[in-house]
Amino acid sequence: MLGVPRRAIALAALGIAATMSAHAQEKAVKPSAAPQVPADVAAADRVYERRTVRIDEGDRAVTFGWRLLRPASIEPGRRYPVVLFLHGAGERGDDNVMQLKYLPTWMTEPANREKYPCFLIAPQCRTDGRWADVAWAARESSPQASSPTTDMAAAIAALDAVLAAEPADPTRIYVTGLSMGGFGTWDLAARTPERFAAILPICGGGDERTAARIVALPTWVAHGDADKAVAVERSRSMVAALKAAGGMPTYVEMPGVGHDSWTPTYRDPAALDWLFGQRRAASR
Repeated sequence: MLGVPRRAIALAALGIAATMSAHAQEKAVKPSAAPQVPADVAAADRVYERRTVRIDEGDRAVTFGWRLLRPASIEPGRRYPVVLFLHGAGERGDDNVMQLKYLPTWMTEPANREKYPCFLIAPQCRTDGRWADVAWAARESSPQASSPTTDMAAAIAALDAVLAAEPADPTRIYVTGLSMGGFGTWDLAARTPERFAAILPICGGGDERTAARIVALPTWVAHGDADKAVAVERSRSMVAALKAAGGMPTYVEMPGVGHDSWTPTYRDPAALDWLFGQRRAASR
């Protein structure tokens, strides 16, 4: 059984109403159209479990697909880290497949499954949805919305479902994302910084006014200085705000790299070693 009260309490604190039903553990999500799925993503599709979650939006319930990668083997008595991955705008939809591009696919490689055994959660944002209600192309930030988007609420519900039902390590919960998901990573971290052991936002941006909330949260930021889709100033300003508040974020700015700064980041063992090496202090 899923821990519905625990999840409901967590979402209520964020001003979100969510409902979980039998659909939450469905093993199949029917896509509305057959996507052009790259071969490596198709291979990952066969490894990830299919799940759904229903979120109340106004007077209707919306079903979201999400995927779960389990550790290759689970040892009795052992708890495993949890990674929440927020995809970019290009992977939005309702096929419950395309969000497996990039990190979720790469984490199915044997070497990564052996080195980083974890529960990886990959929710999918709707075609017209966003993880955070912000303008991606703006060079300056806007104040954070008072409540998360419905799509982000679905991601939170998926995370809560895993934490309630699986042998997850509560001191090793991570959130990372690219582009639209980078914005989402900053947004979610600022809402519930106490939940996470570390964040890794890539080519995104946040609200500098929230820096004080996440100043103690280990943070690795990456961005290409030739990015034409999301201005590098968005990452620079968040890093500067964290440092001004007393934080010590790691910032990797890549000379000559455009929007795809996620491939060199997620393919860098140093970044993943850092992420999985972080542990939330019990007192935080």
